[in-house]
Amino acid sequence: MQNDINNDSSIRVMIVDDQKAARFGLSLLVKKAADMHVMVSATNGQEAIEVLSRMKEANDLLPQVILMDIRMPFLNGIEATERIIASFDKIKILIMTTYDQDDYALSALDAGASGYLLKDARSRDLQNAIRSVYGGDAVLTPRITATLLQERRPVKASTKRQRDAQNSIASLSPREKEVAELISQGLNNKEIAEKLVIQRDSVKKTVSRILSRLEMRDRVQIAILWNEAHAQ
Repeated sequence: MQNDINNDSSIRVMIVDDQKAARFGLSLLVKKAADMHVMVSATNGQEAIEVLSRMKEANDLLPQVILMDIRMPFLNGIEATERIIASFDKIKILIMTTYDQDDYALSALDAGASGYLLKDARSRDLQNAIRSVYGGDAVLTPRITATLLQERRPVKASTKRQRDAQNSIASLSPREKEVAELISQGLNNKEIAEKLVIQRDSVKKTVSRILSRLEMRDRVQIAILWNEAHAQ
């Protein structure tokens, strides 16, 4: 475990990865941005939970975004994500994967991760992803979103699961439906605002209403629900 002391108001980032080189590389990419810093790191999911628990007990500031590896000893990234979200619901988790079709990616999203990114992402992409999840967006590109959501589509359009999804979508207002559809396409708030020619704050409020109305945790669940409702 490593702590970097930084008292400014930038985004507080934690890195969880069992490979020292990966932690070092991600840390360098984060440090290139003036609006974020790495405040702590851990070598596996279990250590991450222990570190967060100690910080909470000491009333220390907690990380706001965690960059989480999936395959780690003792406790993998999926289980760690689920436990962290259950105990620290304000922390956003961005899964770092090696392959864009990682079999564990969907499980990680189900566990509460706000998105995922390839480990070889450029510094600008990583920094933007951190800003996005910190701001409440999900990091899901349209192509990879389609790949993941395909696994969730009902085999038949008449399944109860799809009918339930359709009923949930039907409960939304016309504007909420528009926003939900664009979320399912992988667009963030800024892109949705541009598409619908409305203010970004308006999009943010609409997303919050959708989450509240459907009793959902995050945008990933909205995307999955929309695709289930419209499966052929």
